[in-house]
Amino acid sequence: MPPAQRAPRDTPVAKPEPSASAAPAAASTPQIQLIPASVEGALDAAEEAVDLLLDSGRAPGEVLVITTGEPHPWAAHELSFGDAAYWAQHDAGDDVFYTDASLVARAASRPVVVVAVNGGSDTVAATALPLAHGRAGALLIVCGDPQKINSVLGAGV
Repeated sequence: MPPAQRAPRDTPVAKPEPSASAAPAAASTPQIQLIPASVEGALDAAEEAVDLLLDSGRAPGEVLVITTGEPHPWAAHELSFGDAAYWAQHDAGDDVFYTDASLVARAASRPVVVVAVNGGSDTVAATALPLAHGRAGALLIVCGDPQKINSVLGAGV
């Protein structure tokens, strides 16, 4: 089943002809997609979303993946080589970058941000989701339990 398309909360859903002054604001607000998944399945859903993005022509360096629970295995592996080497890969910007919610404030913006709500406290998700939204240039994909995501954000995504 394809991801559910969601309109950003602060953008009118149907505006037939945006004015010239409204167009830049609309362009800077990323589209939000919610992929329903269990806590245990959120990381797999995020991986599938990344695969679809790459298969559809997105460059790997355009994608940032954030986890709220257990870190992605790639991130855990790369961090074993040290903090400097891990962030050097981020700064190079030539591949998908995986990071933990606790480190997302250090990550730069990318056109697409994928969040796997794969555990962690509600506080972690409540902090990570707005940061992820701010890092996403064109598209924010959130993989997880819609009820938890909506309750954490306090509104429908």
